Amino acid sequence: MSLIGAVEEGLRREIADFSIGDTVRVSVKVVEGDKERIQPFDGVVIARKGSQTRETFMVRKISFGVGVEKIFPVHSPIVDKIEVLKRGRIRRAKLYYLRGKKGKAAKVREKERVYTAKAARQAAVTAVETPPAESGE
Repeated sequence: MSLIGAVEEGLRREIADFSIGDTVRVSVKVVEGDKERIQPFDGVVIARKGSQTRETFMVRKISFGVGVEKIFPVHSPIVDKIEVLKRGRIRRAKLYYLRGKKGKAAKVREKERVYTAKAARQAAVTAVETPPAESGE
């Protein structure tokens, strides 16, 4: 087996497409004794670095008024799955400035949903097919 084949073997295929500023739910495998369970960690992705098998991302959340940050390897077997909850609209590569913010100032603006031509046509068809609700007066 070549070196490239070994590297590709360690990579995950089913990774969600997420970027900096997105709110994600990372399902982490936690081992307690002989039992294993999945624990979710919800937060905003504030950094992503590395490439290939060494790629990591940092997620920040506020837990009971205290900021908590965790670094997860993207291709680690500990990470069960990554779900994108909201897309963030940001203009920075790293969001370390969120550490100094509180309350609404620490929020990341949500990206507006952009419909593709196919999705726009489908939305228009469903709007035409659905009759308006009749009032009972």
